[in-house]
Amino acid sequence: MPAALTDFSRMCVHTMTTKPLKLDEAIAAYTKEGIPGITVWRQHVEAVGAEEAGKMLRDSGLKVVSLCRGGFFPATSGTAREEARTENRRVIDEAAEIGAPLVVLVCGAHPEIDQQTARQQITDGIHSIIPHAKAAGVKLGIEVLHPMYAADRSAVCTMDQANNMILALGSEWTGLVVDVYHVWWDHFLRAEIQRARDTILGFHVCDWRVPTRDLLNDRGVMGDGCIKIREIRGWMEELGGFKGFIEVEIFSEECWGLDQTRYLKRLKNAYLKHV
Repeated sequence: MPAALTDFSRMCVHTMTTKPLKLDEAIAAYTKEGIPGITVWRQHVEAVGAEEAGKMLRDSGLKVVSLCRGGFFPATSGTAREEARTENRRVIDEAAEIGAPLVVLVCGAHPEIDQQTARQQITDGIHSIIPHAKAAGVKLGIEVLHPMYAADRSAVCTMDQANNMILALGSEWTGLVVDVYHVWWDHFLRAEIQRARDTILGFHVCDWRVPTRDLLNDRGVMGDGCIKIREIRGWMEELGGFKGFIEVEIFSEECWGLDQTRYLKRLKNAYLKHV
């Protein structure tokens, strides 16, 4: 088990974690709380435009860790698949504009497409946009999603599937994003983190509430559920070679209803105590 974190030098918060805050409000709140990292969701960029968002972020001094999200490659027609690739190139351009070195890919799925075919479409889609990502200097992070999302959000449901995909792509511009909410249950998690060594691009934390009242928007603050977050962090660092930002990503209707300033203080306390 790794030692407890003693400062916030690696802490990052997603703008979706504090969804009620506009981008300028999130920037101000994170800066005031001494949180050095920010991952920006596209809707917060779209509200002001990528150029203005980039200026705001550069002026803030915050480190932009990533842009969420690209992906959603599978489709039942070639036209729709090409539209998805075009949209992902647009996401890459937005990431470059705001200074994000990484686009997080929620890879997609379709209820009319079998999982194997969907994964092949995902692989082909990512392969097609790698040249654009390389030219922009932006990496592509494949995020594993929990199997409960396999029908319509992502056919990449296990670390094994993601590692196989990264191996097949064979590009230094692709890697893995590990979110404890999606992978904590995996019997082979430790081994797959070790297998992914030096290809891990992101690490997201929150907790799995028991019971979970809403599988999409009822994630817990670290320490409020059953995930052994600190143990997983140890595997990430010791076996996976990961030394980057630790990103707090929480979708929660309950937490979005809180005073967001007090909520950030709660997140900081949970980060030191449970991550």
